Amino acid sequence: MSRTFNKSTIVMPSVAENRRIVAAAEGDPHATPLTDEQLQALVPMKSLRGRPKVEKPKLLVSVRYSQEVIEYFRGTGDGWQVRMDEVLRRYVARQRKGGSPATS
Repeated sequence: MSRTFNKSTIVMPSVAENRRIVAAAEGDPHATPLTDEQLQALVPMKSLRGRPKVEKPKLLVSVRYSQEVIEYFRGTGDGWQVRMDEVLRRYVARQRKGGSPATS
């Protein structure tokens, strides 16, 4: 089934309406025009959307873990993937410092 989306239509004011809008704005002491510096500093909203970029983004991988491991971490509640990542990070740090060899 296809979905249709109703896009909003922007209706521009007529010349007369625009004059009234401009006159009202100019008469408002709180509506001061932007300076050239302020106009240059404007950033398009599109560039502000989404999550901020991180220096070291995480990678999406497919891994198979034993049922016991997954049940344990899921049993710790929301955020279990983050906790699992932290356990693995600590293990990697310990190995880099010359910790004990991995056991099977």
